Amino acid sequence: MVINTNMEALQTANNLNTSQSELSKSLSRLSSGSRIIKPSDDAAGLAVTSRLRAQIKRLDSALSNVVNAVSFTQTQDGFMKTIDKALRRMGELAMLAKDGTKSQADLNLYQKEFEQLQDYVDNTRSKEYNSVSLFGASNIQVTVDSEGTTFDMPGINLGADTYTNAVATTINLTSATFADAALTSVKTAISQIAVDRAQLGAVQSRLNFTNDQLSITKENLSSAISRVADVDVATEATNYARYQILVQSGTQMLTQANNLPNAALQLLRQ
Repeated sequence: MVINTNMEALQTANNLNTSQSELSKSLSRLSSGSRIIKPSDDAAGLAVTSRLRAQIKRLDSALSNVVNAVSFTQTQDGFMKTIDKALRRMGELAMLAKDGTKSQADLNLYQKEFEQLQDYVDNTRSKEYNSVSLFGASNIQVTVDSEGTTFDMPGINLGADTYTNAVATTINLTSATFADAALTSVKTAISQIAVDRAQLGAVQSRLNFTNDQLSITKENLSSAISRVADVDVATEATNYARYQILVQSGTQMLTQANNLPNAALQLLRQ
């Protein structure tokens, strides 16, 4: 029996410290919702979740790019719908101008509306979306995944000869030849805008599928992170209750262990 070194108290104190440490971990996990509080909790898991979180951030950016591309194509199509209507009306006017019973005054009236529609089609070429030309000849790159892969979204060139010829014709000359030429140019432009709108629809379909895939990928990656990093509340709550009891009982036992050397006093009294 010794006084200076109380081994029972030291062992009990070590056990109490361990229980307090585990109780602190449980508290941190339950309060944060994360299983990995510091790197030593799961070094490999921390590395995996760090990479996955970075990938999700890139996916968010790719999703934003795809959504912007969809908005871009929708804006294009909005203009092209009205251009299509304008070209159809120009075709009507060209047909009316072919009527030999129309006077020059009648043709001049048709020409006024024809010119206004030509100006509308021609001015649309310069329209922009966020300072980017809507109807340029160049392709536009769109990001389709978290690794930066892109595809070229074909440009719609309203400056092509097919369209410029339609806005350079006239129908107010008495010779039917001019109305015939105008009608031919307008019909060609109508056919081209139908092709361009069909191509635009195909691009929009691809963008929508890409958007869906990116969203699904983000969901799956988030699920993977959750399995690695998120705390199981039921399990951790059980651990918390266990360590809380151990801390309380350890505290009581440490008090008892500290009182053991008092037994030596009995020997000194005799």
